[in-house]
Amino acid sequence: MGLVLQGLIRGAARPRCRRGSGRFPVLVCVLGWLLAGGVGARAELQFDVFVGYGSSGAGDGIVREGGWFPVACEVFNDGPGFEAVFELSSRQLGGGQVRRLALELPTNTRKRFSFPMFAGARYTSWEARLLDAKGRVQARREELRTRELAWETYLLGALGASPGGQPAFPRAGHNRPEQQPTVARLTLEQFPENPIALESLNAIYLNSARAPELRVPQAQALVAWVLGGGHLIVAPDQLTDLTGTPWLADLLPVEWGELTPLRAGAALHQWVVTGSRLTLAAPAPRVPGPTAPAPIAPNRPRPTAQPGVNPYERLQPDAGFAGGELPVFHARVREGTVRLAAGDRPLVVTMPRGRGQVTLLTFNPEREPFRSWAHRAWFWARLCELPGEWFTEQARNLYGGWSLDAVYGAMIQTRQVRKLPVGWLLALLVVYLGVIGPFDRWFLKKINRQMLTWVTFPAYVVLFSLLIYYIGYRLRAGETEWSELHVVDVLPQGEQALLRGRTYASIYSPANVRYRLGSELPSATLRSEFLGPAAGGQESARTEAVLQPTGFEAGVAVPVWSSLLLVSDWQTTVAAPLVATPGRNAAGRATVTLQNRLPHALADVVLVADQQVYPVGELAAGARRVVELDAPGGRSLAVQLDSQFPRIYQAAQRRQRAFGGGDTEFLEPTTDTLLAATFVSRAAAATGLTTAGTRSFVYPAGLELGEVLRRGQGVVLARDPGQAPPGVTLARFKAPRTSRLTWWRLAVPLATGG
Repeated sequence: MGLVLQGLIRGAARPRCRRGSGRFPVLVCVLGWLLAGGVGARAELQFDVFVGYGSSGAGDGIVREGGWFPVACEVFNDGPGFEAVFELSSRQLGGGQVRRLALELPTNTRKRFSFPMFAGARYTSWEARLLDAKGRVQARREELRTRELAWETYLLGALGASPGGQPAFPRAGHNRPEQQPTVARLTLEQFPENPIALESLNAIYLNSARAPELRVPQAQALVAWVLGGGHLIVAPDQLTDLTGTPWLADLLPVEWGELTPLRAGAALHQWVVTGSRLTLAAPAPRVPGPTAPAPIAPNRPRPTAQPGVNPYERLQPDAGFAGGELPVFHARVREGTVRLAAGDRPLVVTMPRGRGQVTLLTFNPEREPFRSWAHRAWFWARLCELPGEWFTEQARNLYGGWSLDAVYGAMIQTRQVRKLPVGWLLALLVVYLGVIGPFDRWFLKKINRQMLTWVTFPAYVVLFSLLIYYIGYRLRAGETEWSELHVVDVLPQGEQALLRGRTYASIYSPANVRYRLGSELPSATLRSEFLGPAAGGQESARTEAVLQPTGFEAGVAVPVWSSLLLVSDWQTTVAAPLVATPGRNAAGRATVTLQNRLPHALADVVLVADQQVYPVGELAAGARRVVELDAPGGRSLAVQLDSQFPRIYQAAQRRQRAFGGGDTEFLEPTTDTLLAATFVSRAAAATGLTTAGTRSFVYPAGLELGEVLRRGQGVVLARDPGQAPPGVTLARFKAPRTSRLTWWRLAVPLATGG
């Protein structure tokens, strides 16, 4: 029977049905065609790609300008197994990102995976393809678009227990969706396993019913995101969810009691009304108090007008909610700040965790009567510390903004390359036009050989071409150079530390060569320089990377006589390299004890606390140093930033220009320069170089630490030349010129009280 079917199929491949040959041969031909089509066709693949936060696969995911976002993919193969390659590419002209991942797709298998991408270009679209081993396209998703939020806009991710109980924000008084405070609904299937993919979120709401369902890598990513500066809002559903989930119980040092109904509507309304203190013009309190500091955001927008009537204070009581009984868990808080209480029952508690914070609600906001409260959206706005002007003012005309990448790039950019000043270029052009025009005519007329212009004109072109090549060679030729600057945040976890690093790498190439890069860190990523909105909101080059189970491999093409800046974001866990312990001395003064646990000395260490910069100097390997706050010798942070900010601002502008105007596009990576880049938002607000509505610098969340100071914490900064963090390497080639520098950053809570 099998041989008969094979023969029918072979016959169907070249049908020879003739008119008048009878019905039976026709039926055989039709059957052969059907069998051939059935055998040759692959079963339908389920291929879904979700780009951004809250994506449904239809290209409506949310991304933040200049920030990281997740990409999740689900593939189900119910046909024959095959080796596949997943490919995601940006359609940005001249730049963008390409990611590839090898997959094994046996029959009846479902694969889910996710990875972070960077929103480096504005209004771009994405294309996803699934290829087989021969490069043939088996499935495709085209024109995957996202909803882009402005850099200043607040974004809350919600992992709730029910769709109807999700958080919501009031609508602003304009129709600009990119400037509307937004809530993105997250799902367990798409929740990232890489903490870098969460960094564009200002806060995450988590109902405890979802906590046990998070996979271990997802929970680890969430905890790492909190330690790095995230704001986690937790609401209880069942006590077993809170006490039976170890990672969540560690974040919440609370002794739980019974669930009892409580008339808390009046207290909640009064607390929401106090949001009238949240204005753009009035800064939030710098030290913890009854009102906790606002969560870390990429930047706080500048006021565009004098604040008027605040919408919080215009809210009228909801009689139905005020008279209802809200089920509240009794909670005894061992540490943290009670932000809201009804009698002796805490309702909202905030606890610092690393550079971030955890806010605990002792009631479930997804249940009645809270779910039907008329001002529920304003409660979430108050909880997230959103200024009242966001909901009353017109759309902000925000423009400009240089990327902070340019500042770090100016520190490590090769000094072998010099730009031709525009004045010299104009002079050369004038000479060229003069030679091929008036001079050529005068000279040939003088020797009475006008016909020689057919010879002299090409000769002039060749001569000036050689001259231009020689000038370019003298200005730009050199040796292959690799320079890297590691900006590393140390996030303590007992004796261990989570390192959240950003590696800025500059490659100078004397030829058209493709350089191999790679990383063995599972969370490592790669992107090109983000040029920022002021430069068109683009990426400087196209980066193609092959994702591996641990890290990535990439090849980067660098044009001749040019340099290229690349950025790798990564995370790893090591023994704590630097430790800072707050305390008090015998005189009662606040102190910070520093210890260098690295096997080598740190060249220059400073402590920034309470608007002062305390120089520590060199710190030997294994050495301890006690820094006394409010002691003589401290320098004003504002004065130091004011002197450095104009330099880094001009360097960022001039670095993007094609022609030179001196050496102002270069920055030496000194402690003062790195300090200014670390707190660039505070410098920009004080110098007055920018006006209302204009951005000075745009950067991914967590790169700038001005918000850490605003929280009342101190920051230890250490310059470590010639060194790289342990296990962090990118270059897979040898360069005649190589330089390395690490900039360690450690946030430390300061001692309070007497």
